[in-house]
Amino acid sequence: METICICCPIGCRLKVEKIDGEIVVTGNSCPRGKDYGISEFTFPKRVLTTSLVFPNVTYTLKTTTALPKERVKEALKEIKKIGYKECNIGDVLIKNIINSDADVVVTGKIENA
Repeated sequence: METICICCPIGCRLKVEKIDGEIVVTGNSCPRGKDYGISEFTFPKRVLTTSLVFPNVTYTLKTTTALPKERVKEALKEIKKIGYKECNIGDVLIKNIINSDADVVVTGKIENA
């Protein structure tokens, strides 16, 4: 697998392989890159950022911690079920989404013209 490390601004191009039962990472400039490559290979996670658009307002949202990558679509389906309500930045809209220990928090509020 090939990926780009996101641990720092360098953005090392990593190659991650399983060789003789061991995960080998090449292309990293530091130990954080190796750890990131192993994590991406074995159990990729993503912080979910999205938005909810209503007629008069758009809310930007994110999860407080990373979710397993394969469950992001499931989390998005839960977020889409949210009906309109008045919110402010910092409000928690969903606690423990998909039983992941991540909360969905409002990060922005845009009044639609």
